[in-house]
Amino acid sequence: MIDKREIAIYILIIAVGIIAAQHMNVVVSGSMEPVFYRGDIVLVEKVNFLGIHEFNPNEIQKGEIVIYDATWFSEPVIHRVIDVRTNNTTGQKYYVIKGDNNPRPDPSPVYPSQIIAKVITIGNQPLYIPRIGYVTIWIRGL
Repeated sequence: MIDKREIAIYILIIAVGIIAAQHMNVVVSGSMEPVFYRGDIVLVEKVNFLGIHEFNPNEIQKGEIVIYDATWFSEPVIHRVIDVRTNNTTGQKYYVIKGDNNPRPDPSPVYPSQIIAKVITIGNQPLYIPRIGYVTIWIRGL
């Protein structure tokens, strides 16, 4: 017979797993090589996780790696902020973003409202788990 403590432990393990899974993102292209490769899983902070604001997208700095909803691509994009600018007409802040392995910046400016997460770093090193995301890529047909 299973006791109440054992059930509580199982519930806790499941909850931790769900929360951890929501803070991971699979890299699906080579645009950030050699920092990340296709199939790597990056650890992220979310702009809004169940009502908790883990960081402010208006405070992103040059050099940070973010995940954003691109206007030019159907999936979220993981790229690096290469410049922070202000629109002279509207006064609105925006980011110029580029994949490290891409020759040019992304085709559209990225506004703070488009940013959904940023990669967690320790020092200047992003946190990631190499290659184990290939299963997800295979399942999704990417």
